[in-house]
Amino acid sequence: MNTHTYRTIDVPVAGGNLRVGIWDPQGTTGEIPTVLAIHGVTASHLAWEFLVAELPGVRVVAPDLRGRGRSNAIEGPAGMSAHADDLVAVLDAVGVGAVAVIGHSMGGFVAVVLAHRHAARVQQLILVDGGLPLDVPADVAPEQLVTLILGPTAERLSRRWTSVDEYIDVFWRGHPAFSSDWSAALERYIAYDLCADGDGYRPATSYQTTVEDTVDLNLGNALSAALAQLHHQTLFISVPRGLQNEEPGLYPPAHRAQVLAAHPSIVHQHLGGLNHYTVVMSERGARQLAPLVRAAASAVTA
Repeated sequence: MNTHTYRTIDVPVAGGNLRVGIWDPQGTTGEIPTVLAIHGVTASHLAWEFLVAELPGVRVVAPDLRGRGRSNAIEGPAGMSAHADDLVAVLDAVGVGAVAVIGHSMGGFVAVVLAHRHAARVQQLILVDGGLPLDVPADVAPEQLVTLILGPTAERLSRRWTSVDEYIDVFWRGHPAFSSDWSAALERYIAYDLCADGDGYRPATSYQTTVEDTVDLNLGNALSAALAQLHHQTLFISVPRGLQNEEPGLYPPAHRAQVLAAHPSIVHQHLGGLNHYTVVMSERGARQLAPLVRAAASAVTA
């Protein structure tokens, strides 16, 4: 059953227009709870389609961050602070004040910085396998960060494809993260990632923006300053497997325990049987996330 009506808008931000997906709930009267959903480093707003299906009665607002999706033509620097300021423009455009914010992967880091720079616009945070410092060696060079953290995902951004079908079949269909979770919604998400480029296609995500953001969230000052002053109710959700369905994931148990000990106000929940992608981009991941998000959204309107 279709629970939402989907539409997109373009929101003016510094350097261009930000594409924003909005899922309005059907058959809902009275005050409608709204969730701001922030995708990962090479993703788009369509990553949230799985979760939307599990949130009847909740409006989901999800932008393509600058350098991604249909926001990839925005000019100017990226970084966590730039993304956070863009999101305030999104909230203004849709006419909402403080909202529950869910961020996946890099979106979690953006969410934390948003809460710091614009505290009054955030009611509470849900950080999904992101948002807290990663287990990165202290002496790693900035130019190595993208390869170290993203691996084949980074290499994908520099390739060109003759067709959407080739992109899906060659890179994604055999991807270990989705071996048990292939779906029509996933194919829509993958197809949306491509832009026409001469006689072929390229991923919409800008490699340069990915580099800027990855360096900023690991080596910049915005995240550390935001975490040092974090006072919003925050739930951190971890999963056991990483981008290639490997163990451990982005937050190995020992590192995760250390980070959480440094931020004792953050509540932690571990969702088993999922990887970095499927926690958001699969039906079973969305089913586990939905009750947590619904509770956060309901608290905002209560």
